[in-house]
Amino acid sequence: MQAFEYASPSSLKEAVGMLSSSWGETAVLAGGTDILSLMKDYIATPKKLVNIKGIKELGGIAKQGGGIRIGAVVTMDELASSPLLRGEYASLTQAAMGIASPQIRNMGTVGGDLCQRPRCWYFRQGFGVLAKDGSGNALVPNGENKYHAIFPQGDAYFVSASSLGPALIALGAKLKVTGPSGDREVAAEQFFTAPKSADGRETVLAANEIVTEIHVPAAKGIRNSTYEVRQKDALDWPLATASVALTMKGNTVSKARIVLGHVGPTPVVAEEAARALEGKTVTADLATEAGKAAVANAKPLSGNGYKLQLTRVAVKRAVMQAAGVRA
Repeated sequence: MQAFEYASPSSLKEAVGMLSSSWGETAVLAGGTDILSLMKDYIATPKKLVNIKGIKELGGIAKQGGGIRIGAVVTMDELASSPLLRGEYASLTQAAMGIASPQIRNMGTVGGDLCQRPRCWYFRQGFGVLAKDGSGNALVPNGENKYHAIFPQGDAYFVSASSLGPALIALGAKLKVTGPSGDREVAAEQFFTAPKSADGRETVLAANEIVTEIHVPAAKGIRNSTYEVRQKDALDWPLATASVALTMKGNTVSKARIVLGHVGPTPVVAEEAARALEGKTVTADLATEAGKAAVANAKPLSGNGYKLQLTRVAVKRAVMQAAGVRA
């Protein structure tokens, strides 16, 4: 690991003032479950680490404005066990509990989950976020791509690693971002982005900005759920996930929101799948149709066509789980 300077500010203003306006010069440290691994492999070589874990204003889960405020340094374990989320925000609880490692749940933070770098093995081996060789040729399409995107965007074939992103988007959450110019609000759906160049990033954050909190609107009466398909129950990233939020009128779906995870460089809003549900009563057959619609526009690579079926299943089971329909 390259030598670095360590700073532990006590306030958000102080922390922001320590960050460089250029990527790579400084890095934010919270739980450390991602950045430290990147530093050990020399994928990230910041000259300074700014530890924000001790900044009190970045913690806590509380009711706010009819919804819920979640601080950026809240751990995944705190999120999973919070009585304020259980029930009304089931999709968030389920997403947090999907992280099977107790160690990562206890150390990893909400903000870190949203901002973590791709788990793509080409990126982690130093080939850049767009995974290209020295001649500028993309390595993923004709390479080992079984865990990559079935909804690629441009030259981006990695999958968004965030566990919480799909659920937050489905619930209409907004993120508060703080930088030298003050605060700004970003819709969860707009937070993730597919980089267009090797220097691009996977979120809309600037190098000197920090995600400080997440506000999730009231979900009372909105049936929501997250379902993940994994290769194993032990520590691993999902192969496909679906987060669902259903607004019901009696037994009929009046509005649906379905967001797919781990199948594209950003969480994928499955509008066709949502339309398949709206105005109808949820049954197992209807949930199956929604799953099929969710992957209608997918573009699988040479080695990941199996993700189509996994995504169909994730959508079907998330819809049934949210609606309370048994198989």
